[in-house]
Amino acid sequence: MPAPLNVYGQSKLEGEELIQANCPRHLIFRTSWVCGARGGNFARTMLRLAQERERLTVIDDQFGAPTGADLLADVSANAIRQVMQRPVNSELYHLVAGGETSWPGYAKNALNQAGKAQSAIKIKANEVTSALTSASPTLAKRPRNSRLDTRKLQDTFGLTLPNWRQGVDRMLNKIFERGTH
Repeated sequence: MPAPLNVYGQSKLEGEELIQANCPRHLIFRTSWVCGARGGNFARTMLRLAQERERLTVIDDQFGAPTGADLLADVSANAIRQVMQRPVNSELYHLVAGGETSWPGYAKNALNQAGKAQSAIKIKANEVTSALTSASPTLAKRPRNSRLDTRKLQDTFGLTLPNWRQGVDRMLNKIFERGTH
């Protein structure tokens, strides 16, 4: 059951409800922790900070699955194709990569990949420490649990979603190849 924590979340829920009530043929994908090789994201921020600092401190009591924009695009195209043939599948689905992690787990993965691409980026940070959300107040309240159950999506469209590391590692490799970190 949705329980928005802030105005942003409430407006997203209201949008979903309006679409469901007024558009008989629709697809709504609820997602979280979206990342891509272009633009700003958590991995890019960690890489930048890791070049400047010897230790990174990251919120450790929030969980989710980093989900690549390319995965969202591929699944959307597949689902649209199927819904055009069978409109009965017009619904709301959860769409995130497989598996789960915390922000420190995501940061450590990014730093490990940077270490493998040695010439692409010089990392100073050799430690990722954890902090509670309460130790780092932000303007917007964030959910601690952004994990989403994707079984309905996978069953309906015959999909197996890849582990989040696959998408994140692919994204990081693109970033390293471009030299834009």
